[in-house]
Amino acid sequence: MELKLALGEWSGRFDMEKAVCNHGFFMMSPNLWIPSTNSLRRPLRLSDSSRSVPVTISHPLHHPFLLIQVHHSPISSADEAVILEQVGRMLRISKKDERDVMEFQEMHSSARENGLGRIFRSPSFFEDAVKSILLCNCSWKRSLNMARALCLLQPKIALDGNARSKRKRSKCSDDIGNFPSWKELLAWSWVDEKYLIKQCNVGYRAARILQLATMFAQGDLREDHIAKLEQSSDPTSFETLYQKLLKIKGFGPFVCSNILMCVGFYQRIPSDSETIRHLKQVHGKQNCSKETIGKDVEEIYGKYNPFQCLAYWVELIEEYESKFGKQSKLEAANYHLITATSYLGTRE
Repeated sequence: MELKLALGEWSGRFDMEKAVCNHGFFMMSPNLWIPSTNSLRRPLRLSDSSRSVPVTISHPLHHPFLLIQVHHSPISSADEAVILEQVGRMLRISKKDERDVMEFQEMHSSARENGLGRIFRSPSFFEDAVKSILLCNCSWKRSLNMARALCLLQPKIALDGNARSKRKRSKCSDDIGNFPSWKELLAWSWVDEKYLIKQCNVGYRAARILQLATMFAQGDLREDHIAKLEQSSDPTSFETLYQKLLKIKGFGPFVCSNILMCVGFYQRIPSDSETIRHLKQVHGKQNCSKETIGKDVEEIYGKYNPFQCLAYWVELIEEYESKFGKQSKLEAANYHLITATSYLGTRE
């Protein structure tokens, strides 16, 4: 079946390719960008949150809506609403997001000329947060492999009994599922740190992932609260979330800033060794270091307040594409090659 998500008054300015292929998350499982059709394929949750269905998202030329092909039927009206909500989150289809894009483009001529200003994200805050953890202290290739391993694990720990039984009957050991939810990770006693390390090769990140899941289980973090925050312009609320995330063991400024960027707060730049490299090579900040990076990014990007992170990200996109060509044209098998410039890996 097919669903349509209206783009509203900004439909003439929406570019599917640029809305998706601007952040390494689009390369991470279970996302699959299809260059030949400029479409995105992945599983999305249904309203009961225990089941997922594969969907393909595209933007028909000159049409004021996104087309979502649901490769499963039938689904309920509640399921339809949840699927549209997830697509809207990933591609930032909201009045607040559009307002941010327009205000940022007024400040940044290159972003305006190239139609940039949206940062692709996941259908849920939890997936964004876990993927931010997967970026730390490793190569981009390993980040990709860890995300894929978690998606291969998901059918084994799915809360939906039918999905689990189908997995057992399947002869294919490479049957990729959705990104696991916090409920799935906590549902089975055998899914502990040792199991995640063995099955997904996530190393010490296993403890951080499970601690994050536990915060959701205990109500310290809630997707509905995050959804309301995403439509807010109150910096105090974002700062509260930032400080809460910092209390999670192993969640440093890079991870927390990256998560806030996904939420829609752009004043904190996720700074790491790649940021230092960028400032040295692009801005001539040869003395930039961990000690000076805060001052350096403020000097360069402070004029774009409250969109400092968007300005930084536009520069990275332009730099990477000047070296590797358009990200949207890369085949998935070649994503790992971008590690030549430490594309998204960080050392926090």
